[in-house]
Amino acid sequence: MSEIQLDTKTPLLVRAYFVGQRLNLKDFEKTGSLAVSPLVIRAGSNGYAVMFRYGAAVLFGLDDLETQSFLAQIKEFTTAPYDTPTFEEIHIDVDSEAPESAKAHNFSIKKWDLERLQLIAEVVAKGAVLEHYESSITDIFDRIEPLATELQKGKVKSRWSKALLKHIGLVLSIERKMIAHVEIEGKPELLWDHPELETLHVKLEDEFEIPERHKGISHKLELIHRTADTMFSVLQERNTYHVEWYIVILIVLDIVINLIEKL
Repeated sequence: MSEIQLDTKTPLLVRAYFVGQRLNLKDFEKTGSLAVSPLVIRAGSNGYAVMFRYGAAVLFGLDDLETQSFLAQIKEFTTAPYDTPTFEEIHIDVDSEAPESAKAHNFSIKKWDLERLQLIAEVVAKGAVLEHYESSITDIFDRIEPLATELQKGKVKSRWSKALLKHIGLVLSIERKMIAHVEIEGKPELLWDHPELETLHVKLEDEFEIPERHKGISHKLELIHRTADTMFSVLQERNTYHVEWYIVILIVLDIVINLIEKL
């Protein structure tokens, strides 16, 4: 395993930012990267950054000024950057004698090396992504709840169709990004080459409740999709009902006109 230089005297702050829909990493890969999958580069005066194409950057050992400067620099390489990136953080303590796991307010590892840095970044980045989508789903719930309440009262309005289609589109977009891009449930590739880090990975995921949060988001997405789909079906049936009545009225009018003409 490749050793890296980080301050081990005090717990190190690791913070992941979900900065946008995608990061273009080609230029970074050409300028002295330490690893490629995921990409690791030096950042700040004595820190590191691990970057993911799906739009996350995880910073190790950067102070506040260095962090803000780094985020500003990568903005030009970010597709659809978020105004306020969501983030997750963890303090890492080094203790070669203790088991690698959560303790007190920190998480303990045996040493800093490139592989542990990458593995920690993988999990914390997923935490930041989940934080972003948890917030997005809450916003969708807040917007769709009044429509559901009106539906319970028997009130149905045709103008809801556009809003419901938008909600369905947002849900499908979130599902696609979480499955195809971020691969929340996926196993980090480096574990295939370093199976000895499997236990550390499981404990880190437990610390951030990655499986539980992902499952919760999936259930909420399913509920939103089902609710919006049901409401949209009701609107379509209502519109069909109205069209049928319009046809009946036109037929009656045609019969009346024909009768009048024959009189």
